[in-house]
Amino acid sequence: MSWKRRRAGRRRRLRFDGCIAGIGTSSGTRLVLGHWQRSPFGPFSDVMIERTDGERLLLAPSGHTADFVRGTYTFDTVCVVPVDVRVADSTWTVTAGPLDLSFTAGRRGVAGILLRAVPGVLAARPAWAALTNWPARLLPAHVRTRGSAGAGRREWYGVRDLRPVGSVSAVFEGHDLGGTAPIDPPVRFGFGSVPRKPTLTRVTTTVELGK
Repeated sequence: MSWKRRRAGRRRRLRFDGCIAGIGTSSGTRLVLGHWQRSPFGPFSDVMIERTDGERLLLAPSGHTADFVRGTYTFDTVCVVPVDVRVADSTWTVTAGPLDLSFTAGRRGVAGILLRAVPGVLAARPAWAALTNWPARLLPAHVRTRGSAGAGRREWYGVRDLRPVGSVSAVFEGHDLGGTAPIDPPVRFGFGSVPRKPTLTRVTTTVELGK
């Protein structure tokens, strides 16, 4: 097979650079914020919510981003609403339709320090995500850094930093969700969950589209 044929047969890959915050609350509702400074759709943020009854919701800022995210992950309900994220020092404030969320990012531990030392070019490569998948599988909550997604897609998460989430204030549809708690049970949007301990992760996500 010629080089040109091999290249033509490759699936298209999309890259997203940003942060993911996985947060559990004492009410049992679990939240996953995606805050993407660079993406094929420009900067945007979205929130995935799993309620205590198992309902999975997506809050996305546009129909275009909603279609892409729900084509990659699984939801019972999708809402297109303005999603605003503001970061001041270590405090994050999120307003997304019926959700008002704020949290603080704590000081990084040994894992975060080591990950920050990995060159960005290396951390962004799918091969790096594949290499870190095995140690990630040893963590609770079904953490994975690569796997299959919806519509025949594949994903790789290149983790570049980890910080613990400290205090949390979350109100959804007018109801206080309570304080910080472990993400337990794991969220079920895709092939893996976020760490059981509430965590802010800097990540480069690569999505390979299906045929």
